[in-house]
Amino acid sequence: MAGLDPETLKREMTGWRHDLHAHPEFGFEEKRTAAFVAAKLREFGLDDVVEGIGGTGVVGTLKRGSGNRAIALRADMDALRIAEQSTAPYRSGNPGIMHACGHDGHTTMLLGAAKLLAEAGGFDGTVRFIFQPAEEWGRGALAMLDDGLMERFPFDEIFGLHNMPGLPVGHFETRAGPVLSAEDNFEIVLRGLGGHAARPHSGQETLVAACALVVNLQTIVARRLSPADISVVSVTELVTDGTRNALPGLARILGDARSFRPEVSAEIERQMRVIAEGTAAAYNVTAVVNYTREFVALRNDAELVDAAFAAAKNVFEAGSIAVAREPMTASEDFARFLDHVPGCFVFLGNGEASAPLHNPTYDFNDEGLLFGANFHVAIARQRLGIVR
Repeated sequence: MAGLDPETLKREMTGWRHDLHAHPEFGFEEKRTAAFVAAKLREFGLDDVVEGIGGTGVVGTLKRGSGNRAIALRADMDALRIAEQSTAPYRSGNPGIMHACGHDGHTTMLLGAAKLLAEAGGFDGTVRFIFQPAEEWGRGALAMLDDGLMERFPFDEIFGLHNMPGLPVGHFETRAGPVLSAEDNFEIVLRGLGGHAARPHSGQETLVAACALVVNLQTIVARRLSPADISVVSVTELVTDGTRNALPGLARILGDARSFRPEVSAEIERQMRVIAEGTAAAYNVTAVVNYTREFVALRNDAELVDAAFAAAKNVFEAGSIAVAREPMTASEDFARFLDHVPGCFVFLGNGEASAPLHNPTYDFNDEGLLFGANFHVAIARQRLGIVR
């Protein structure tokens, strides 16, 4: 990119990333992160920088030429409630919170793109740089939209990216159609009558019923849904009010379900209620099912996927660009923006040796920073027209 030495920019971006990594903040608490982002955008000379969108979100606007089209580039800023296990000098300074999903890297790559585009231009229209809070629990995109994002900062299409452990650095993947699943959360509360462990016949304890229900829930995907529909039902917690010698009278089963079609989500909920009520009745206890829908499925626009692949050819080696083979059952609230405009979400390699996402030893690979920044630049120019 004209005017900026890549190695100098890489060092600068690495410094930003390490600073953000050392100061992680949970969703809607990203005050320091948002202030850091806003200060950098103003330093780069963007036309407009607005803070506090959807709580702690930041939107930067850069205009060049006379074009009337606008695109948005989005990065997430929040961290997770995970205690980091790292000896890196930039490890988390906030106990119990860490950037275990690489949002520090995503934010840094979009900042790098903002600096490149502000200095070199090369496009005709408007770029919106969206720095979003609270992606991890599926509330940040909705909060920005509810705060008037589309009305206050209109754009015609949107692009986002995520790092991918296991994929080599310098590799790029995406696909048209379904990419990431919807996520539903559930809580099933079983109530009976607890009592002494020596006299189980004297009450209606809930632990055995809960254990049976956990097993029975596995039949939803295995026996009650079509094998043609990708879906997952996972029990993640079983909590009771029992103790070593006291049988519980209350049990809570918590978990989540993943799917790609609203009809499948609805059927999972229906079958869960049938199984929970039937199992509870068999054990002489009661069941209440609380079922919520947290994330919607992410589906890429086919035209914009083609555009992303075309832009990627300016950044990645030909043999490092691939069509993602199948959808994944992870979830992303980037999908909320796609209810309003077409968009495309892509994946960039974080290295074959990378720890998994949401792992206490995970770290974003700084070798990927320039790839992400340059892809953002390439897609902006590809969609808005290169001005030389």
